[in-house]
Amino acid sequence: MNRVANISQQFAAQNYKLTPQREAIVRVLLDNEKDHLSVEEVYMLVKRSYPHLGLATVYRTLELLCELHIVEKMNFGDGVARYDLRGDDHVHMHHHLICNVCGKLEEIKDDWLVDLEARLAREYGFSVTDHRLDFKGTYNTCKGNGCKGDKECRAVS
Repeated sequence: MNRVANISQQFAAQNYKLTPQREAIVRVLLDNEKDHLSVEEVYMLVKRSYPHLGLATVYRTLELLCELHIVEKMNFGDGVARYDLRGDDHVHMHHHLICNVCGKLEEIKDDWLVDLEARLAREYGFSVTDHRLDFKGTYNTCKGNGCKGDKECRAVS
């Protein structure tokens, strides 16, 4: 089943409809999955298909997608809320590497915390339902080369 159909089923299961405007927002997120878009970026991209769509509709739709656990709202320390689709292939969100110098954001799809979750269940009787892990640091390519976060630096890393 394709992801839009799967998301449509998730909407229906909670008595919501995947309207054409909502679907356009979902498709923008799917088409730009690795970019971790902000509300404003989603808005600018979706306006190409729906020029009369308002920013408030994009905000409300993204919040609903968060509420339905289809999208995760994240802040990587830059003060901007970004949205990340939850993958069908993992129970939990993926993890991120975030460079303090160039701002590059890389996803780690492996779930390294499975053993820790089992230990928490065994030792504390605590069942983890979700987790998120972000690693902040500096890529070797950004250390000592005068990188100030510009495009050339990001392309190197």
